[in-house]
Amino acid sequence: MRAAVLHAAKDLRIETREAAEPGPGQVRVRIANGGICGSDLHYYFEGGIGDAIRVREPIILGHEVAGIVDSVGAGVTTVAPGAKVALNPSRPCSACRYCLAGTPNHCLNMRFYGSAMPMPHIQGAFADFVVAEEVQCVPVPDSLPLASAAVAEPLSVCLHAVRRAGPMLGRRVLVTGQGPIGVLAVAAARAAGAGEIVATDVVDEALETSRRMGADRTINVAAETDALAGYGADKGRFDVLLEASGNQAAIRGALDVVRPGGVLVLIGLGGEITLPMNTVVAKELELRGTFRFHEEFHWAVDCIASGRIDVAPVISDIIPLAEADRAFALAADRRQSMKVQLAFDG
Repeated sequence: MRAAVLHAAKDLRIETREAAEPGPGQVRVRIANGGICGSDLHYYFEGGIGDAIRVREPIILGHEVAGIVDSVGAGVTTVAPGAKVALNPSRPCSACRYCLAGTPNHCLNMRFYGSAMPMPHIQGAFADFVVAEEVQCVPVPDSLPLASAAVAEPLSVCLHAVRRAGPMLGRRVLVTGQGPIGVLAVAAARAAGAGEIVATDVVDEALETSRRMGADRTINVAAETDALAGYGADKGRFDVLLEASGNQAAIRGALDVVRPGGVLVLIGLGGEITLPMNTVVAKELELRGTFRFHEEFHWAVDCIASGRIDVAPVISDIIPLAEADRAFALAADRRQSMKVQLAFDG
């Protein structure tokens, strides 16, 4: 099989490897589509994420994938060869204190596809075939394009973030940062019943996708520097901030327009930041983190398969695996792309 193997920053090689056979309780999936995530971009361009997570050995990238069941091992009953599946990249141990407490996204022994955090690295899913545990394979309807099914993973992240925000029905929501996670957060908030959604970014093309995903108003904060100011009346008008930019200035500006008692959910990872904690204290704001997902993966598949959330506007480009370097370069250009996927069928 072919696999996209990163050896160092900007050293991505399409290599031939032996395709593994599924063991008991396992499924071999022929990958059809794989989305390039922000973490993949950090690995590709920088050789890691920050100072703590570095590529120290060759690693197959990728974790946003979907495909067709190729073969199954003994005891597998939920899927059969020929079935379309979205592949959950999260493999918690089910035995540590956090798994047993019902928070497996914080598993102490997590094996998440395409992660350089542990050593040896956890190999990813940008390959023609992936052998997965049966529980990772979530069936999707035959009518659903596998490109759409491959968006289940980033949508899961956003569904978990919206869940962390608490009740969304009728809420006034600000979403800062309109990359793939930001626009999917807009869609997740809309599906959860948000009353009004305002999305901000500095790229017009990204904001156009936000409108297609359900934003009531979009603001280019670079071009309209004072456009958010009106929302600061009476100590702030927004009930919830979903922060997907990882940008300190975006978070700082949002503090002025979130009402007292409002909730800030930080989704974006942009490194260390400094916040005016006196504002957080004086407005009694609730600052919440959000990390990965668990059962939300099944929710995401259901939302996509049922049509409740149309992810098609997020997919901007599908490029053959053989042109992976071009795909990564395009994925890094926010004016030219939103979600770039690799195609494994050609």
